[in-house]
Amino acid sequence: MNNSKGCLLSLLILLLFLANNRIVAQTSLVKVACIGDSVTAGYLLANPVTDSYPSQLQIMMGNNYEVKNFGHSGATLLKKGHTPYYKTKECADAIAFAPDIAIIHLGLNDTDPRNWPNYKEEFDADYAWLLDTLKKQNPKVKLYICRMTPIFNEHPRFKSGTRDWFWEIQAHIERIAKVNQVGLIDLHEKLYNRPDLFPDALHPVKEGAAILAQTVYGNVTKDFGGLKLEAVFTDNMVLQRNQPIVIYGKANGGDPIEISFLQQKQTAITDEYGKWKVRFPAMIEGGPYQMTIQDKGNSIVLKNILVGDVWFCSGQSNMAFPLQKSENGMAEVQQAIANSKLRLLNWKAIQETDDMAWDSVTLAKTNQLKFFSGSWAVCDSISARDFSAIAYYFGKNIAHEENVPIGLIQVAVGGSPIESWMDRYTLEHDDKEVDVLTNWRKSDFIMPWVRERAEVNLKNAINSKQRHPYQPCYNFESGVADFTQFPIKGVLWYQGESNAHNVGLYEHLLPVMVQSWRKAWGAEFPFYYVQLSSTDRPTWPEFREMQNRLQNKIPNSGMAVSMDYGDEKNVHPIKKKEVADRLARLTLHYTYKKAIAANGPFALKAEQKKETIWISFASAKHLSTSDKKAVLGFELVTDKGKHIETEASIVNNQVVISIPKGEKITTVLYAWKPFTLANLVNESGLPCSTFRLEVDSLQKK
Repeated sequence: MNNSKGCLLSLLILLLFLANNRIVAQTSLVKVACIGDSVTAGYLLANPVTDSYPSQLQIMMGNNYEVKNFGHSGATLLKKGHTPYYKTKECADAIAFAPDIAIIHLGLNDTDPRNWPNYKEEFDADYAWLLDTLKKQNPKVKLYICRMTPIFNEHPRFKSGTRDWFWEIQAHIERIAKVNQVGLIDLHEKLYNRPDLFPDALHPVKEGAAILAQTVYGNVTKDFGGLKLEAVFTDNMVLQRNQPIVIYGKANGGDPIEISFLQQKQTAITDEYGKWKVRFPAMIEGGPYQMTIQDKGNSIVLKNILVGDVWFCSGQSNMAFPLQKSENGMAEVQQAIANSKLRLLNWKAIQETDDMAWDSVTLAKTNQLKFFSGSWAVCDSISARDFSAIAYYFGKNIAHEENVPIGLIQVAVGGSPIESWMDRYTLEHDDKEVDVLTNWRKSDFIMPWVRERAEVNLKNAINSKQRHPYQPCYNFESGVADFTQFPIKGVLWYQGESNAHNVGLYEHLLPVMVQSWRKAWGAEFPFYYVQLSSTDRPTWPEFREMQNRLQNKIPNSGMAVSMDYGDEKNVHPIKKKEVADRLARLTLHYTYKKAIAANGPFALKAEQKKETIWISFASAKHLSTSDKKAVLGFELVTDKGKHIETEASIVNNQVVISIPKGEKITTVLYAWKPFTLANLVNESGLPCSTFRLEVDSLQKK
């Protein structure tokens, strides 16, 4: 009996011990403190208790973690700010919580003019105080500070100071992380291209909070979903020759990555953001080759790779115009059978911008920047059919002349304005264009037709900030940005039809765009573009003349004239091969240094001599007309603004025009009709561009 009592007592003690240990185990959770302002608190969310990023982070982290929200709306990091976080109850509670992990997202409210201009010198020290205070409570705490979530242009203080102070604070935060040896989480990158998630330009909706939670989760756990390549890397791709070959992607943090290519191996360790990149030495043209990318558990094999020249082909509908619809296009399609030296990547839109309302799936994917997709293909009758006719004929020409593999990347959207191809930071900091970002669907910066078509496409949208490929920045963020780490030889550009309403603004924007693209790629690549053609639209002569001037404003650029292949009633002329061949001439002459004529006559000077005007030209050893008939296309403008169509003749390789009796001529115009039959060419048959020249002197000589 006594033995039985002793056994029962021992069993009871053991059960109590195990139960107590289970309780201890259940309470020894990893404590995560989310410290911040209204973005952390979940301001504007329908239910912050469940929808805020800390609440969503708790679900992702699981039962072994205790995530608490210590956000305080309006809080500043600065102690002398208008609502200093260090004085709040949330700050005291966060410190008392003694977290094992602390995520700090502060700084947005410090952009207020009451704060940053007055106390910015104290920002670094005040941040260090908060970090040190958390360390005192728990010396083993893992600290992360965050690059701030975006403040978009609709914010009322954006232009008056917040825009610039925001980026100053971002720079301070990066420096603070380094000096204090704490982790840095980038909460800006994945949301900067998602203005649709910020109804008030400052606070994200639930989907935005989920992106924040996922970003924090990845940084804390180093789980980024395993080995992935960026979408540009597929079978059949072309890698740029004579430049370091860059291969990049994502994997879990700290994972070793090994890439094997051409009997060479390169290794990398994935960084704290799940990113990895390797560089192989520059290589000459060749192939086909194979590449293997692997981590400790996965392997990706890419086949049929060539090394050659890659051209990025972009713009609106005349760049997107498919080969099969061009003149003699179907015959060319049938001949494009397995051209192994020509590779095509059609970064194709999921939906055309036709005159129709988009469905909910398209609208959602557009907001999520999933508007384009594609993979490299060997040029054949299938892949060439819907590929850009301009790009195809250009690539075929260059591949033949240079005898090297050519890769063509097409990213083009019919009807898209130039603003849609520019990056957000550039537009935000461009004083002429920053306002185009605000309510773009009602903005006079955007051509009326463009806005009207977007309204039709977005008829079913329920998000007032629904995105669209005509929206400023959109095509850069969803398309161009996918390729800016991928080395290229150069760019082909055919766009402007949707900006022809504002000639002066486009003259400003195209050089800005080219500069920003070159900065994004980190290369001063050549930029060749097509001048608008000839059609019955009133502003086009002035636009063509402006485009001609831009060759002198954009370094390492060239323009292909297309007006002699225009269509009076159709903005989409079908003669694409001829225009592509002119782009190829420019490229062969300036980039590949071939002894080939590339430019038509370029008007230099109009000089009055007695009763005649003499016009001299460069790039013309022998002037003539394309049809061997009389010279067409010249007009004179009098001092009273009257336009006089006039005959002209070629004398001693100059164009000579007689002045009508009694008229005082100030200006000479050429090809100044929207649809023109102007026919002046040089000895290579290349046309003279639309131009306007002031007459040097009105005095008889």
